[in-house]
Amino acid sequence: MHDASYRSLRETDAVHVWRGESPDHDDPTLFALLSADERAAAARRPAPVGTRYAHAHAAVRQIIAGYLDTDPRRLRLGRRPCPRCPNPAHGRPCVVFPHTGLDFNLSRSGAHWLLAVTAERPIGVDLELARPDADLWLTTSAFMSPAELRQLTDLQDAAARVGVYYRAWTRKEAVVKADGVGVVEDLRTLDVAPHLPAPVSVRHRASRGPRRWLVHDLPLGPDAYGALAREPGSRGPVLLVDPAARGVTAVPVPSGTSR
Repeated sequence: MHDASYRSLRETDAVHVWRGESPDHDDPTLFALLSADERAAAARRPAPVGTRYAHAHAAVRQIIAGYLDTDPRRLRLGRRPCPRCPNPAHGRPCVVFPHTGLDFNLSRSGAHWLLAVTAERPIGVDLELARPDADLWLTTSAFMSPAELRQLTDLQDAAARVGVYYRAWTRKEAVVKADGVGVVEDLRTLDVAPHLPAPVSVRHRASRGPRRWLVHDLPLGPDAYGALAREPGSRGPVLLVDPAARGVTAVPVPSGTSR
């Protein structure tokens, strides 16, 4: 069990990573929690993508409201300005009301989602479900650094190549989401050492925030890859939360640094 409160997060410097799966059926009760923009975004997406989007964003509101001890319908969520451009569409998410130091980040892949929550620090999270029929070599040059490509090419084992590929992608996405620049970043400029066990210290040369980020891999089970990026000065635990379990249980994520 763990204390899902803002005060606990602030006092322990912890990160809670919630994991969920969105059903494909509509739920008017949950949809009523969404903002007008979120409902419009869900409506623009084809089924079942729109329904999954709505469920995930409703869950975000319920979880955040729980930390702040408020009604999820009173929450106003928005985005901080992008550190590189005036476009508000891809800045880091934030709680506009009520005023709080809570920080959160959401990632979705298919019906699955991860929500990272902490206090007073920027964080980024990414989730990817492995696709067994995907040709990984078609996209590696678009996001891998030269060193990472060499490491991938040197591997003879197919399963090891898949692991390196998805660790590289999720670690990079977690960093740029924590920094706030998101998909506008050239991921080839980041080297996240996907051949090394996490946590890893990642240098982000183009960052407008910390120049280095501490990146954890998240133990999500077979064919699911996740990563969390946070400031290197963070000392609290990273806990993977399963809200579907009886009570609220948490699995600790390994800490330390491999490089």
